[in-house]
Amino acid sequence: MTPWPKDEKGFLTKTFTFKNYRQSFAFVSQVALLAEKKNHHPKIILEYNTVIIELISHDKNEVTQRDLDLAEQIDKIDHS
Repeated sequence: MTPWPKDEKGFLTKTFTFKNYRQSFAFVSQVALLAEKKNHHPKIILEYNTVIIELISHDKNEVTQRDLDLAEQIDKIDHS
């Protein structure tokens, strides 16, 4: 899987595109449950068929292994 790029703020950021709002919302729900299990809370932006996720460890104010692990797990969620 391709590593997530860092944005200008130093966050790992990735955009996911879906066919419709329902699929986008279902994906966000899966990400939210996964993140809650990991006690990690990413920024998630949902706009109709697009979901943007930003990851950073707020307690360290930088990207840590926790973020890389969560990004990898998010990528494994079925995006169809």
